[in-house]
Amino acid sequence: MSPMIDCVFILLIFFIVTTTFVEETGVQVDKPQAASSVQLEKTSILIALTAKGEVVYAKRDIGIGGVQPLVKRLCQQDEQVPVIIQADAAAPSGLLVRIIDEAKLAGADKVSLATSAVKR
Repeated sequence: MSPMIDCVFILLIFFIVTTTFVEETGVQVDKPQAASSVQLEKTSILIALTAKGEVVYAKRDIGIGGVQPLVKRLCQQDEQVPVIIQADAAAPSGLLVRIIDEAKLAGADKVSLATSAVKR
């Protein structure tokens, strides 16, 4: 009985250690649909752009000026981490382009847009 309990605890510790937690942006956005959408990695920088033009990271409004320092700081830890922008379908496209530019200037190699898959 004791070896079985030890085995269960070892499995429990293994699953706790290997679990990755996805950090959400903290705001709900209505993402546009795309037929070519694919699933990206779980470890990524998620930045949300609301319909009102707010730029949000980790439930905080960082504004357009906060994108570059944030991405630069997080890319120093892992240079290959992708930046995913969750833009609302009604968000201003000019602001979206500025966020992409700020992320690229900060050193992000991959900048993607989050979409919802088209249901067929």
